[in-house]
Amino acid sequence: MAEENKKNQVNIELPEEIAEGVYANLAIISHSQSEFVVDFIRMVPNVPKAKVKSRVILSPGHAKRLYKALADNLKKFEAQYGPIKDDNKPPQMPPMNFTPTAQA
Repeated sequence: MAEENKKNQVNIELPEEIAEGVYANLAIISHSQSEFVVDFIRMVPNVPKAKVKSRVILSPGHAKRLYKALADNLKKFEAQYGPIKDDNKPPQMPPMNFTPTAQA
């Protein structure tokens, strides 16, 4: 059994420049029939221009697995630290020249 588990392991490398992470306080999600595109954006107060800091493109199957994993982690987080406050107000955003299909 231990030998079988070893065969199914994946060695994942995390380069130093990626390990530092990228801060984003807005995500814009769009999709087509074959993929989901998640743009992570950093908005700064009183600055009318924001930049996409990272773009992740996922297949629909991967997007659904990410959705489930995120929901599971949020549940665990709230069990440990208490409910996350959500005022249900849409973020104040500068005008955009495209229409996103969802925001997070």
